[in-house]
Amino acid sequence: SRGLGDVYKRQVEQIVAHRRESGQYTSFYDFVERAPEQVLNKRTIESLIKAGAFDSLGHPRKGLLMVYESIIDATVARRRERDQGVMSLFGDVGGDDSVFSEKREIPALQFDKSEQLKFEKEMLGLYVSDHPLMGIEGALRRRVDASIAEAVEREDNSFFTIGGIISTLNRKYTRKGDLMATFMLEDLQGAVEVAVFPKTFQRYGHQLADDVIVTVKGRLNKQDETRVSFMATDIVVQEGLRASGDSLHIKVSAQALTPELIEDMKGVLQQHPGSSPVFVHLGGDKVMQLDSKFTVDLDRVIGQIRVMFGEAAYIE
Repeated sequence: SRGLGDVYKRQVEQIVAHRRESGQYTSFYDFVERAPEQVLNKRTIESLIKAGAFDSLGHPRKGLLMVYESIIDATVARRRERDQGVMSLFGDVGGDDSVFSEKREIPALQFDKSEQLKFEKEMLGLYVSDHPLMGIEGALRRRVDASIAEAVEREDNSFFTIGGIISTLNRKYTRKGDLMATFMLEDLQGAVEVAVFPKTFQRYGHQLADDVIVTVKGRLNKQDETRVSFMATDIVVQEGLRASGDSLHIKVSAQALTPELIEDMKGVLQQHPGSSPVFVHLGGDKVMQLDSKFTVDLDRVIGQIRVMFGEAAYIE
């Protein structure tokens, strides 16, 4: 099961509610000192770290994962002692400085990009901090017939166009000595193996490389229940997907748009000022363009907005 299941979601909701009541957390130490003890579950906190929940507090994920358990243990023990009145024997503990005079330092270590993205996918089911397709999936979607997740559910032998980024490209020779290739094609919703047989490879092989964004026309091949692949007939390298006029779109029902959510959303948007407008789709034909003071830098804002709204936040 995915990292942030129902139990975790309830705990996250508790954290968000507490933050609204008592104010923003200033650091991980402050969070552990103030958050309700029942949400300081180590598995939950580990998942939140991997998902990037504490990035805005300035702590690197890898470093925090190395020491979060000892920080929680020491702080919870001290909180319990204080609650039982033990600390009062030694007089007033004073402010933050004395409370954290022996706080465990968080190492300045960050995951490499591939590890970080792997954890995000594992915890959240999607990439949030970075992805070569992040911010251009709307433009790519207009050039294909289906997302990869939709495509693999189609009928065997059906013919259509999909798009994404190439990874694990593998060139090889057939028994006849002709060159062909296989690669994984991945978009933000899924991945599928693509086979490029010699005739197609002769035309397009020179364009293929890892991390290249392409659209692939071809035929779906369901060899059995467990193995789905795509036989390429045409491959087009995609360029110019990010137009200068791109804007951020958020789909959310009017009922779900609570004052608290609006404040959280405004906070995120204002952290990443830029030139791209933001549109909120409230259902039906109701579309609201936000004030120009909320124009954003798409590359920087999309990750955090995606955490809040999932795939209901998109760029086009």
